[in-house]
Amino acid sequence: MRVDLPNTTTSKISKTLVKIREEGGAVALGRVLTLVISTTLGAEEEAIEAANDASREHPMRVIVVSTDMDGSQSDPEANARLDAEIRVGGDAGASEVILLRAYGAAASDEEGLVTGLLLPDAPVVAWWPGVAPAVVSTSPLGRIATRRITDASTSRNPREMLQHLARTYAPGDTDFAWTRLTLWRALLAAVLDQPPYEPVTSVEVHGASDSPSTVLLAAWLGLQLQVPVDHAITTRATGSSGIHGVRLMRESGAIELERPIANIATLVQPNQPTHDVSLPRRSLRDCLAEELRRLGPDPLYGEVIRNGLEQLATGNIPVIDVPETDDMKAS
Repeated sequence: MRVDLPNTTTSKISKTLVKIREEGGAVALGRVLTLVISTTLGAEEEAIEAANDASREHPMRVIVVSTDMDGSQSDPEANARLDAEIRVGGDAGASEVILLRAYGAAASDEEGLVTGLLLPDAPVVAWWPGVAPAVVSTSPLGRIATRRITDASTSRNPREMLQHLARTYAPGDTDFAWTRLTLWRALLAAVLDQPPYEPVTSVEVHGASDSPSTVLLAAWLGLQLQVPVDHAITTRATGSSGIHGVRLMRESGAIELERPIANIATLVQPNQPTHDVSLPRRSLRDCLAEELRRLGPDPLYGEVIRNGLEQLATGNIPVIDVPETDDMKAS
């Protein structure tokens, strides 16, 4: 069910929610958190769809603040308006969605728009699917959130964005570039947990030039293994994004984990048969659901973004030309 509330106020929205709850039986008692999504007008639906899917694991209230961020309003005061839409039931998964479309001066106070709509005594998670504030922890929405989620891959220069996130990091910050590494990190850790238990002497990580996840993977490996990391850009025919492969050097030979085709990686180890392993590219829903499982700070991400990036070599990055299949997609 969808209820439109044109030219409204947060007070009217709250009253409408109570009315829907009383008449339709929709309740918020099972909601475990409030997810606040900050996006631009017209770019809401992908984030809402991911939140609806994730709500099946994390029942929540979703508040979407959608604003015109390009400053095109010629007279903000004259055009100030708040339109709202409430979605419950089949249109909201296991959540209830409050979509706020703010125009003009009404868009200047994001914190004021959402404060009266937050679930009482429940954690608040803020998510910026696109452009994030300069310092997310001190932004209007970041101040009221225990977790703050950004996505460096959506910025114009993802690598520079990582450096900016490192400079402005505060406990509770995280980024989907890090979340996309979970399967890679788990698989590499499992491989190193098997005989012959030799120390890794050096590491090579290669991926696309626009892949912040590749940078974070190299930083994580360097930080955890305390060995030199050769971080290379791999150019491929179709210009795919994402991580392409990792090579771990040990005395007995190299362990190679390469993803030549979408979702399947090839694992090569000395004196063992070659294996094809599942290594799917993570969806927006998967990343969001994982981050919502942790409502406190992620200390490992903090260490990697602050110290791992600093340890990672920042000299000239070699460019390696290798073939690529047509079905490679962005990780």
